[in-house]
Amino acid sequence: MAFGIKRQEVNEWKQRVKLGEIAFLTHFWIDDRFPDVKTVTKVGCMDLHKLTEWGKQYGLKPHWIHNDPRFPHFDLMGETQKNILEKEGLHDHIERFNL
Repeated sequence: MAFGIKRQEVNEWKQRVKLGEIAFLTHFWIDDRFPDVKTVTKVGCMDLHKLTEWGKQYGLKPHWIHNDPRFPHFDLMGETQKNILEKEGLHDHIERFNL
């Protein structure tokens, strides 16, 4: 379950994904499969080649892409999430969600 974000943020992320941009969306998250994880960052792009190449620079495997037909994305959690957000200069995500 996602929370802590506004509908406008989700819509903007979806639009950027559809346009073939690498788009980031961080939100609070609860999932029983990951009891220690409180946030997730979705990094999406409709261009799977572009998304795959982007992920390679961070050691992300292509088979980790959630192949949602409308919004393909990586789910970033934990230290990987924080490290990538730092390298991408997305300090506002880190501060907002206390990562």
